[in-house]
Amino acid sequence: MKQFFAAKADHPDVLVFFRMGDFYELFYDDARKAAKLLDITLTQRGSSAGAPIPMAGVPYHAAEGYLARLVALGESVAICEQIGDPAQSKGLVERKVVRIVTPGTVTDEALLPDRRDNLLLAISRGKQGYGLAWAELSAGRFLAAEVAGTDQLETELARLQPAELLIPDDGDWPEWLTAQRGARLRAPWLFDSDSGRGQIERFFGLHDLQPFGLQDKPLAIGAAAGLLAYLQETQKQSLPHLRSIVVETGDDAIAMNAATRRHLELDTRADGEVRHTLLGILDRTRSPMGARMLRRWLHRPLRDQSTVRQRTQAVQALLDANAPESLRSPLSGLGDVERILSRIALRSARPKDLTTLRDALHTLPELATALQGIDSPRLQALRAPLDGQHAELAAHLQAALVPIAPLTVRDGGVFADGFDAELDELKMLSSNADQFLVDLEVREREQSGISGLKVGYNRVHGYYIEITKAQAVGATIPVHYTRRQTLANAERYITEELKSFEDKVLSARERALSREKFLYEQLLDRLQVELDALRECALALAELDVLGTFATVAEANDWRAAQLRDEPGLQIVAGRHPVVEAVRDEPFEPNDLVLGDDEAQLQRRLLIITGPNMGGKSTFMRQNALIVLLAHIGSFVPATQAVIGPIDRILTRIGAGDDLAKGQSTFMVEMSETAYILHHATDQSLVLMDEIGRGTSTYDGLALAEASALHLAQHNRAYTLFATHYFELTTLANDVPGVANVHLDAVEHGDGLVFMHAVKEGPASRSYGLQVAALAGLPKTVLAAARGRLAELESAPSSTAPLTPMQLDAPRQFGLFEAEDALRKAMRSLDPDELTPKQALEALYRLKSLS
Repeated sequence: MKQFFAAKADHPDVLVFFRMGDFYELFYDDARKAAKLLDITLTQRGSSAGAPIPMAGVPYHAAEGYLARLVALGESVAICEQIGDPAQSKGLVERKVVRIVTPGTVTDEALLPDRRDNLLLAISRGKQGYGLAWAELSAGRFLAAEVAGTDQLETELARLQPAELLIPDDGDWPEWLTAQRGARLRAPWLFDSDSGRGQIERFFGLHDLQPFGLQDKPLAIGAAAGLLAYLQETQKQSLPHLRSIVVETGDDAIAMNAATRRHLELDTRADGEVRHTLLGILDRTRSPMGARMLRRWLHRPLRDQSTVRQRTQAVQALLDANAPESLRSPLSGLGDVERILSRIALRSARPKDLTTLRDALHTLPELATALQGIDSPRLQALRAPLDGQHAELAAHLQAALVPIAPLTVRDGGVFADGFDAELDELKMLSSNADQFLVDLEVREREQSGISGLKVGYNRVHGYYIEITKAQAVGATIPVHYTRRQTLANAERYITEELKSFEDKVLSARERALSREKFLYEQLLDRLQVELDALRECALALAELDVLGTFATVAEANDWRAAQLRDEPGLQIVAGRHPVVEAVRDEPFEPNDLVLGDDEAQLQRRLLIITGPNMGGKSTFMRQNALIVLLAHIGSFVPATQAVIGPIDRILTRIGAGDDLAKGQSTFMVEMSETAYILHHATDQSLVLMDEIGRGTSTYDGLALAEASALHLAQHNRAYTLFATHYFELTTLANDVPGVANVHLDAVEHGDGLVFMHAVKEGPASRSYGLQVAALAGLPKTVLAAARGRLAELESAPSSTAPLTPMQLDAPRQFGLFEAEDALRKAMRSLDPDELTPKQALEALYRLKSLS
């Protein structure tokens, strides 16, 4: 217990797994907490000051499963191992915390999500903004960046979605940040940029930070120092696979804030469903590392058109060569080479990791052959690390390892026969033991005359000759037998011959295990030298997996390559929504989009989109944003043609929802997201605005919607799709340059409504709100009352002058559309199926009076 208290004092904020024989034990509050979280038995061990000591434990061999559950719950665990050899220790075995398993630093295969990154992220702050540094320890990636404000910080956190977050405990931080799962407050001095600079230089062996591009980024340096200190504290060993820090800047990627990622449903929906998201449709990768790279690309579309063009051309080259499947087939059995290399660097790789790496290296020639001759600079650059670079290492692993490796090194059986002569000799002694024991048993039975005599072995007493008490009756026990153990129903003996054999065999087994451990360490040393080349190979394999996936999806869904150009504008011909098209049975209605500001494009910067609910306005808007995003990760797109000029941001305001944690109503969330767009959109931004102003009164909402539309058209000049039910906004197209009207139509058929889903020029004629309400199943009495009230409202005289476009610096009055013909309105309010004969006669007289 003194050893436990010492370990707990050093790690008060984490659970301590304290090794005792074949179990990890937890005590006191750790035991109570673990018993509740893991649903294991809470028991006790001894007492302290007269009170029992609470205890809970998990088997050593099954610890990974329990650790995985704790990490998934956001808990961290200090692993306190037996350092000394129990067989040689006098008194208590020495114990020491050898590592701390935290949500952001896990590397074990069983503890990690295999198809998404598992990031540890640190934040520092200063007058200029925030510094960020994040690492994926399981893949050896270390990156840093600086952002100017809280909005950008929130955007980056939404993109990276870290498993663990390190924050300096230096004052008030936003509650939404500190309340995040995995958030930990750390000592502020750990994030100091001045001392951190030297710490980073020593860790990477650099004279200065210029090779990383960090020299003028003090906030990023502070964050990187805080992250590095945490890694060293938790891992308690060198981290040779962290070779550099990559600095990201906002200028090389299309910006998308948290709301945009949520609205576009890139990799998750509000209900947690992944299958019906863009990632769910796109992800046909064959390897975990390819899946992770695809997710990173999806959340960070590039503005660098040369890089994107290379990717797109590579996809086209694969299709032209009919090579997607010949490339993807060898990728299926690769395993997670990227994470295996990290475990090799941390010397925690298991035999199965090495056999997986061996098998992956054997597939490289097949992949290199599949790529040979394909006319693509990018594919040939990716082929280079695969072509003959690792043949010698593959042959060495093939000779060294058995075909199917055991789970751990400690039980032996890792190395193949013929790899090491000394090990072969020791294994021969052990393998011949069984035959020797059979021969000895036969001989002793014949010499003693005891037919039931047995020769056996157990780990406590070693080898023995066993004679039951029933067999001993009337028999003469040979004088050279020495009693070794007395049981209730038998006696066990040892002979000089058996003792000599025991010493020889047990010694051979121990020496064989020791030899295997030595050879395993040698093999890890050999692999350490190859780490850089192997990591380059793993990155090439992941990218080939993603490019092959793009080709497969494009071929299966009839997607086409987008054209990225330097001239401004956006032209999409027959675009489709990739997710909606994939999940619906009926054919998808494609639609065009033209936005730009040259003569041919008629100064189209903002489209006012009208039409009925469920008519497809939101689908049309989102599909164009997704097409732009797909084009900027190198994927083909669901369109007949897409010509896209420079895009710096995708910004969206779609859907309704509150944020109770921040105390924001639905309307406040809508206005906050709108404010963000109006402050950040530029003339190279793509903006989606859906139903602005619906969360307040009619006139307030109309005023806000028109003011927002005018600001986007006149000040931001962003490429904007502005969906609305305020038909008054359609008059903006008559007076504001760059504004145009389009609509999605519907046709009444009997009592029903048929949605056409086709985008047409001009404003919609009707909203069809009552018809959509009928489709939703509102009671007929409610619908009838609504029709009557609608007729009254529409026949009422306008109280103000007809709508004219407003200026942002002058107030204005709003009016309803001029009343339609009273007879038509009265007829529309009638539902013949709901009228009694008397009501029908009265309605006929009323219509007659209006004619």
